[in-house]
Amino acid sequence: MRAPKGQNFLYQEAWLRKVAQAVGASRALVEIGGGPGGLTALLAEESERLWVIEQDARLAEGLRRRFADVTRVTVIEADVLEVSFAALAREAGEPIRVAGNLPYYITSPILLHLFRQAAHLTDATVMVQKEYAERMLAAPGGRGFGLLAATTQFYARAQRLFDLPPGAFRPAPQVHSTLLRLEMAPQGEALGVDEGGFMVFLRRAFQHKRKQLGSVLGAAAGEAAKARAETLTLAQLAEVYRSMAGKSVE
Repeated sequence: MRAPKGQNFLYQEAWLRKVAQAVGASRALVEIGGGPGGLTALLAEESERLWVIEQDARLAEGLRRRFADVTRVTVIEADVLEVSFAALAREAGEPIRVAGNLPYYITSPILLHLFRQAAHLTDATVMVQKEYAERMLAAPGGRGFGLLAATTQFYARAQRLFDLPPGAFRPAPQVHSTLLRLEMAPQGEALGVDEGGFMVFLRRAFQHKRKQLGSVLGAAAGEAAKARAETLTLAQLAEVYRSMAGKSVE
């Protein structure tokens, strides 16, 4: 089956089973991008309730036919960015889990969509481009630490599970992939910041991440004026934000 533009299906049986095993048993699970249904079938075996989001009409119809007799599987033909995970969690009566092979070209929007609804999710086990995963996992002080890593750390505890070779997919991409586990744990309350304002602050601070914050934020950067965003921990960035917002440090 031909993949839609920008999508690479995981198809090798051994890798399908390894990914499904990493996801594990679920009471309520959402799969992003069911494709031809290879991973869906394995996830369905270990899920009490499984929603499969597939935007491509032809693939969605194939999934509906394949799982017509499996009542615990529901196919949602929609753009994942328009799906309310909060609504699915209400339908399930509890926070839900997420799994999926994220198309490279739309990885960031999907992750941001999940992060914004993190309160309704327990975790997400997702495949992304290896280089992208490294940026998500980057630590402060390294050249890879930027807005993506800071945002990930704000919303979740990220763990690298394993890498997958190009040959595991069809068509084979020119890059390796990485399976990540994102355990949702929004840090707004712990850091004493409001989510919306802090996200705006992070985007501004990392716009020129190798410049001193004083040149990016002006005098409002205070004692951190000579520091660069890429060298500060999330807690230190939150301290700068609270200072700028006139909030007291608890």
